[in-house]
Amino acid sequence: MRRRPCYYCAEKTVPDYKEVALMRKFVTERGKIVPRLRSGVCAIHQRRLAVAIKRARQLALMQFAPKV
Repeated sequence: MRRRPCYYCAEKTVPDYKEVALMRKFVTERGKIVPRLRSGVCAIHQRRLAVAIKRARQLALMQFAPKV
């Protein structure tokens, strides 16, 4: 089974906390950050993605938990 290429490497971009719509692809419906093997993101970008998601949560751009 082949691994799909990293989204950020293919697009030649880096995760940014302002791209909320894009980062929602890497968060489950329960609000957890998706692991690397499921998201298909390389290790470097996965670390940067986690920081960007946490930063967006602190700035209230993303939710910490789903709506009840």
